[in-house]
Amino acid sequence: MPHPILVTYDGAVLDPDVPYLHADDLAAVRGDGVFETLLVRSGTARLVGLHLERLARSASLLDLPEPDAGQWRSVIKTGARVWAEENGKDTEGVMRLVYSRGRESAPVGAPGPRDGAETGISRESNEATAYLTVGPVADRVASARENGTSVITLDRGYSIDLASYAPWQLIGAKTLSYATNMAAQRHAAAQGAEDVIYVSSEGEVLESPRSTVIALFGDTLVTVPPEYGILHGTTQQALFALAEKEGFATETRSLRTADLIAADGVWLLSSITLAARVVTLNGYEMPVPARAAEFAALVDRAIED
Repeated sequence: MPHPILVTYDGAVLDPDVPYLHADDLAAVRGDGVFETLLVRSGTARLVGLHLERLARSASLLDLPEPDAGQWRSVIKTGARVWAEENGKDTEGVMRLVYSRGRESAPVGAPGPRDGAETGISRESNEATAYLTVGPVADRVASARENGTSVITLDRGYSIDLASYAPWQLIGAKTLSYATNMAAQRHAAAQGAEDVIYVSSEGEVLESPRSTVIALFGDTLVTVPPEYGILHGTTQQALFALAEKEGFATETRSLRTADLIAADGVWLLSSITLAARVVTLNGYEMPVPARAAEFAALVDRAIED
Protein backbone atom coordinates (compact mmCIF):
# COMPACT_ATOMS: atom_id res chain seq x y z
CA MET A 1 0.00 0.00 0.00
CA PRO A 2 1.54 3.37 -0.99
CA HIS A 3 2.63 5.61 1.86
CA PRO A 4 0.98 9.08 1.82
CA ILE A 5 2.99 12.31 1.97
CA LEU A 6 2.34 15.64 3.75
CA VAL A 7 4.49 18.69 2.95
CA THR A 8 4.07 22.11 4.57
CA TYR A 9 4.22 25.37 2.64
CA ASP A 10 7.82 25.90 3.77
CA GLY A 11 8.82 22.46 2.46
CA ALA A 12 8.92 20.45 5.71
CA VAL A 13 7.93 16.79 5.28
CA LEU A 14 5.69 15.73 8.17
CA ASP A 15 4.02 12.56 9.38
CA PRO A 16 0.69 12.39 7.48
CA ASP A 17 -0.90 10.41 10.31
CA VAL A 18 -0.43 13.25 12.83
CA PRO A 19 -3.17 15.94 12.86
CA TYR A 20 -2.10 19.11 11.07
CA LEU A 21 -5.04 21.54 10.82
CA HIS A 22 -6.63 23.45 13.69
CA ALA A 23 -10.24 22.41 14.23
CA ASP A 24 -11.41 25.96 13.37
CA ASP A 25 -9.50 26.23 10.10
CA LEU A 26 -11.89 27.70 7.55
CA ALA A 27 -10.97 24.91 5.11
CA ALA A 28 -12.72 22.48 7.46
CA VAL A 29 -15.56 24.53 8.92
CA ARG A 30 -16.67 26.50 5.84
CA GLY A 31 -14.82 25.11 2.83
CA ASP A 32 -13.43 28.64 2.46
CA GLY A 33 -10.43 27.92 0.28
CA VAL A 34 -9.23 26.50 -3.02
CA PHE A 35 -7.33 23.47 -4.18
CA GLU A 36 -5.65 21.84 -7.16
CA THR A 37 -5.07 18.16 -7.91
CA LEU A 38 -2.03 17.08 -9.92
CA LEU A 39 -0.96 13.69 -11.20
CA VAL A 40 2.46 12.50 -10.06
CA ARG A 41 3.86 10.18 -12.72
CA SER A 42 7.42 8.85 -13.02
CA GLY A 43 8.38 10.92 -10.00
CA THR A 44 7.21 14.21 -11.53
CA ALA A 45 4.10 16.33 -10.94
CA ARG A 46 2.39 17.01 -14.27
CA LEU A 47 1.19 20.31 -15.77
CA VAL A 48 2.45 22.32 -12.81
CA GLY A 49 2.31 25.67 -14.61
CA LEU A 50 -1.31 25.29 -15.70
CA HIS A 51 -2.37 24.16 -12.24
CA LEU A 52 -0.66 27.10 -10.54
CA GLU A 53 -2.27 29.52 -12.97
CA ARG A 54 -5.68 28.10 -12.10
CA LEU A 55 -4.87 28.16 -8.38
CA ALA A 56 -4.10 31.87 -8.71
CA ARG A 57 -7.39 32.52 -10.57
CA SER A 58 -9.37 30.64 -7.94
CA ALA A 59 -7.61 32.48 -5.11
CA SER A 60 -8.37 35.82 -6.77
CA LEU A 61 -12.09 34.98 -7.02
CA LEU A 62 -12.10 34.21 -3.28
CA ASP A 63 -10.08 37.32 -2.38
CA LEU A 64 -7.29 35.17 -0.98
CA PRO A 65 -3.70 36.47 -1.02
CA GLU A 66 -2.03 35.79 -4.35
CA PRO A 67 -0.26 32.41 -4.17
CA ASP A 68 3.54 32.51 -4.46
CA ALA A 69 4.11 30.41 -7.58
CA GLY A 70 7.81 30.01 -6.91
CA GLN A 71 7.22 28.74 -3.38
CA TRP A 72 4.53 26.35 -4.55
CA ARG A 73 6.85 24.99 -7.27
CA SER A 74 9.46 24.25 -4.63
CA VAL A 75 6.93 22.47 -2.38
CA ILE A 76 5.54 20.51 -5.34
CA LYS A 77 9.02 19.36 -6.30
CA THR A 78 9.64 18.20 -2.73
CA GLY A 79 6.34 16.33 -2.57
CA ALA A 80 6.94 14.51 -5.87
CA ARG A 81 10.51 13.61 -4.89
CA VAL A 82 9.56 12.21 -1.49
CA TRP A 83 6.61 10.30 -2.99
CA ALA A 84 8.94 8.63 -5.51
CA GLU A 85 11.54 7.87 -2.84
CA GLU A 86 9.03 6.23 -0.52
CA ASN A 87 6.76 4.53 -3.05
CA GLY A 88 8.82 4.02 -6.18
CA LYS A 89 9.04 6.12 -9.32
CA ASP A 90 6.58 3.91 -11.16
CA THR A 91 3.81 4.47 -8.58
CA GLU A 92 1.36 7.15 -9.67
CA GLY A 93 0.17 9.56 -7.00
CA VAL A 94 -2.55 12.16 -6.45
CA MET A 95 -1.03 15.45 -5.32
CA ARG A 96 -3.46 17.89 -3.74
CA LEU A 97 -2.55 21.54 -3.10
CA VAL A 98 -4.74 23.11 -0.38
CA TYR A 99 -4.91 26.86 0.20
CA SER A 100 -7.48 28.24 2.66
CA ARG A 101 -8.22 31.47 4.49
CA GLY A 102 -6.76 30.03 7.69
CA ARG A 103 -8.21 29.92 11.19
CA GLU A 104 -11.61 31.34 11.98
CA SER A 105 -10.27 32.89 15.17
CA ALA A 106 -6.80 32.93 16.66
CA PRO A 107 -4.79 35.49 18.64
CA VAL A 108 -2.08 37.20 16.62
CA GLY A 109 1.16 35.31 17.04
CA ALA A 110 -0.53 32.12 18.24
CA PRO A 111 1.46 28.99 17.39
CA GLY A 112 0.31 26.66 14.66
CA PRO A 113 -0.67 23.03 15.21
CA ARG A 114 2.98 22.19 15.87
CA ASP A 115 5.73 24.19 17.49
CA GLY A 116 9.08 24.84 15.89
CA ALA A 117 10.41 25.54 12.42
CA GLU A 118 8.46 22.67 10.87
CA THR A 119 5.12 24.37 11.53
CA GLY A 120 4.81 25.60 7.94
CA ILE A 121 2.89 28.71 6.97
CA SER A 122 1.90 31.00 9.85
CA ARG A 123 -1.48 30.30 11.48
CA GLU A 124 -2.16 33.87 12.63
CA SER A 125 -5.77 34.97 12.26
CA ASN A 126 -5.05 36.94 9.09
CA GLU A 127 -2.81 34.29 7.51
CA ALA A 128 -3.75 31.66 4.97
CA THR A 129 -3.19 27.94 5.41
CA ALA A 130 -1.25 26.13 2.69
CA TYR A 131 0.11 22.61 2.33
CA LEU A 132 0.10 19.67 -0.03
CA THR A 133 -0.54 15.96 0.24
CA VAL A 134 0.28 13.06 -2.05
CA GLY A 135 -1.69 9.83 -1.87
CA PRO A 136 -2.51 6.76 -3.95
CA VAL A 137 -4.61 6.90 -7.10
CA ALA A 138 -8.12 5.51 -6.54
CA ASP A 139 -8.88 2.02 -7.86
CA ARG A 140 -11.65 3.42 -10.08
CA VAL A 141 -9.09 5.34 -12.15
CA ALA A 142 -7.52 2.31 -13.83
CA SER A 143 -10.97 0.98 -14.74
CA ALA A 144 -12.12 4.34 -16.15
CA ARG A 145 -8.97 4.68 -18.26
CA GLU A 146 -9.29 1.17 -19.67
CA ASN A 147 -13.02 0.56 -19.83
CA GLY A 148 -14.53 4.04 -19.92
CA THR A 149 -17.38 5.32 -17.79
CA SER A 150 -21.19 5.35 -17.79
CA VAL A 151 -22.68 8.82 -17.47
CA ILE A 152 -25.98 10.55 -16.84
CA THR A 153 -26.78 14.22 -17.37
CA LEU A 154 -27.97 16.32 -14.42
CA ASP A 155 -29.37 19.85 -14.30
CA ARG A 156 -26.85 22.14 -12.59
CA GLY A 157 -29.64 24.58 -11.81
CA TYR A 158 -28.23 27.77 -13.28
CA SER A 159 -27.80 29.66 -16.54
CA ILE A 160 -24.59 29.76 -18.57
CA ASP A 161 -24.28 33.50 -17.89
CA LEU A 162 -24.56 33.29 -14.09
CA ALA A 163 -20.85 33.98 -13.56
CA SER A 164 -21.11 37.29 -15.43
CA TYR A 165 -23.68 38.85 -13.08
CA ALA A 166 -23.18 36.91 -9.82
CA PRO A 167 -19.43 36.77 -9.11
CA TRP A 168 -20.13 35.91 -5.46
CA GLN A 169 -21.27 32.47 -6.65
CA LEU A 170 -17.58 31.73 -7.38
CA ILE A 171 -18.46 30.01 -10.65
CA GLY A 172 -15.26 28.83 -12.28
CA ALA A 173 -13.24 28.70 -9.04
CA LYS A 174 -11.94 25.35 -7.80
CA THR A 175 -13.10 25.73 -4.23
CA LEU A 176 -13.01 23.31 -1.30
CA SER A 177 -16.84 23.47 -1.16
CA TYR A 178 -17.43 20.18 -2.98
CA ALA A 179 -20.51 18.85 -1.17
CA THR A 180 -22.82 19.40 -4.16
CA ASN A 181 -20.44 17.65 -6.54
CA MET A 182 -20.12 14.68 -4.22
CA ALA A 183 -23.91 14.52 -3.89
CA ALA A 184 -24.20 14.43 -7.69
CA GLN A 185 -21.75 11.52 -7.83
CA ARG A 186 -23.76 9.60 -5.21
CA HIS A 187 -26.97 10.29 -7.14
CA ALA A 188 -25.38 8.92 -10.31
CA ALA A 189 -24.29 5.78 -8.46
CA ALA A 190 -27.84 5.29 -7.19
CA GLN A 191 -29.01 5.42 -10.81
CA GLY A 192 -26.47 2.79 -11.84
CA ALA A 193 -24.09 5.26 -13.50
CA GLU A 194 -20.50 6.11 -12.66
CA ASP A 195 -20.30 9.80 -13.48
CA VAL A 196 -22.22 12.95 -14.31
CA ILE A 197 -22.28 15.62 -17.00
CA TYR A 198 -23.93 18.81 -15.79
CA VAL A 199 -26.19 20.79 -18.11
CA SER A 200 -27.33 24.39 -17.67
CA SER A 201 -30.91 25.58 -17.29
CA GLU A 202 -30.86 26.21 -21.06
CA GLY A 203 -29.80 22.61 -21.72
CA GLU A 204 -26.19 23.47 -22.58
CA VAL A 205 -23.49 20.95 -21.69
CA LEU A 206 -21.24 22.24 -18.90
CA GLU A 207 -18.78 19.84 -17.22
CA SER A 208 -18.46 16.82 -14.99
CA PRO A 209 -18.02 17.32 -11.22
CA ARG A 210 -14.34 16.43 -11.65
CA SER A 211 -13.74 16.47 -15.41
CA THR A 212 -13.92 18.47 -18.64
CA VAL A 213 -16.14 17.24 -21.47
CA ILE A 214 -14.41 16.67 -24.84
CA ALA A 215 -16.23 15.60 -28.01
CA LEU A 216 -14.63 14.44 -31.24
CA PHE A 217 -16.23 15.26 -34.60
CA GLY A 218 -14.07 13.92 -37.43
CA ASP A 219 -10.70 15.62 -36.92
CA THR A 220 -12.06 18.32 -34.62
CA LEU A 221 -11.91 18.28 -30.82
CA VAL A 222 -14.62 20.38 -29.17
CA THR A 223 -15.10 21.54 -25.59
CA VAL A 224 -17.37 24.03 -23.86
CA PRO A 225 -16.31 27.69 -23.47
CA PRO A 226 -15.00 28.46 -19.96
CA GLU A 227 -17.19 31.58 -20.06
CA TYR A 228 -20.10 29.22 -19.38
CA GLY A 229 -18.95 29.08 -15.78
CA ILE A 230 -16.90 25.90 -15.87
CA LEU A 231 -13.39 25.20 -14.64
CA HIS A 232 -10.80 25.82 -17.33
CA GLY A 233 -9.46 22.28 -17.60
CA THR A 234 -5.68 21.95 -17.32
CA THR A 235 -5.57 18.60 -19.14
CA GLN A 236 -7.87 19.98 -21.84
CA GLN A 237 -5.58 22.96 -22.41
CA ALA A 238 -2.53 20.73 -22.72
CA LEU A 239 -4.39 18.33 -25.02
CA PHE A 240 -5.58 21.07 -27.36
CA ALA A 241 -2.08 22.59 -27.60
CA LEU A 242 -0.61 19.23 -28.68
CA ALA A 243 -3.58 18.20 -30.84
CA GLU A 244 -3.22 21.32 -32.98
CA LYS A 245 0.40 20.31 -33.70
CA GLU A 246 -0.75 16.78 -34.57
CA GLY A 247 -3.21 17.82 -37.26
CA PHE A 248 -6.42 18.10 -35.24
CA ALA A 249 -8.63 21.17 -35.25
CA THR A 250 -9.87 22.43 -31.86
CA GLU A 251 -12.95 24.45 -30.96
CA THR A 252 -14.69 25.84 -27.91
CA ARG A 253 -18.40 26.14 -28.59
CA SER A 254 -21.85 25.27 -27.36
CA LEU A 255 -22.74 21.59 -27.01
CA ARG A 256 -26.03 19.97 -26.13
CA THR A 257 -26.75 16.39 -25.11
CA ALA A 258 -27.85 15.52 -28.66
CA ASP A 259 -24.48 16.76 -29.96
CA LEU A 260 -22.67 14.36 -27.64
CA ILE A 261 -24.75 11.45 -28.91
CA ALA A 262 -23.97 12.46 -32.51
CA ALA A 263 -20.22 12.83 -31.87
CA ASP A 264 -17.62 10.31 -33.01
CA GLY A 265 -16.51 10.01 -29.40
CA VAL A 266 -16.92 11.71 -26.02
CA TRP A 267 -14.41 11.71 -23.16
CA LEU A 268 -14.20 13.10 -19.66
CA LEU A 269 -10.75 14.59 -19.14
CA SER A 270 -9.22 15.16 -15.72
CA SER A 271 -5.81 15.54 -14.15
CA ILE A 272 -5.81 12.11 -12.50
CA THR A 273 -8.00 9.82 -14.64
CA LEU A 274 -6.78 11.58 -17.80
CA ALA A 275 -9.11 10.22 -20.55
CA ALA A 276 -12.26 8.30 -19.60
CA ARG A 277 -14.37 7.50 -22.65
CA VAL A 278 -18.12 7.89 -22.19
CA VAL A 279 -19.46 4.40 -22.97
CA THR A 280 -23.11 5.08 -22.09
CA LEU A 281 -24.95 8.39 -21.87
CA ASN A 282 -28.35 8.41 -20.15
CA GLY A 283 -28.56 4.67 -20.89
CA TYR A 284 -27.66 5.04 -24.59
CA GLU A 285 -24.67 2.88 -25.60
CA MET A 286 -22.14 5.09 -27.34
CA PRO A 287 -20.26 3.57 -30.32
CA VAL A 288 -16.57 2.83 -29.88
CA PRO A 289 -14.63 5.61 -31.65
CA ALA A 290 -12.28 4.49 -34.41
CA ARG A 291 -9.62 6.77 -32.90
CA ALA A 292 -10.10 5.83 -29.24
CA ALA A 293 -6.57 4.46 -28.74
CA GLU A 294 -5.05 7.39 -30.62
CA PHE A 295 -6.93 9.86 -28.43
CA ALA A 296 -5.84 8.21 -25.18
CA ALA A 297 -2.21 8.17 -26.36
CA LEU A 298 -2.47 11.85 -27.31
CA VAL A 299 -3.65 12.75 -23.81
CA ASP A 300 -0.79 10.76 -22.27
CA ARG A 301 1.72 12.69 -24.36
CA ALA A 302 0.03 16.02 -23.65
CA ILE A 303 0.77 15.84 -19.92
CA GLU A 304 4.47 15.06 -20.38
CA ASP A 305 5.58 18.64 -19.70
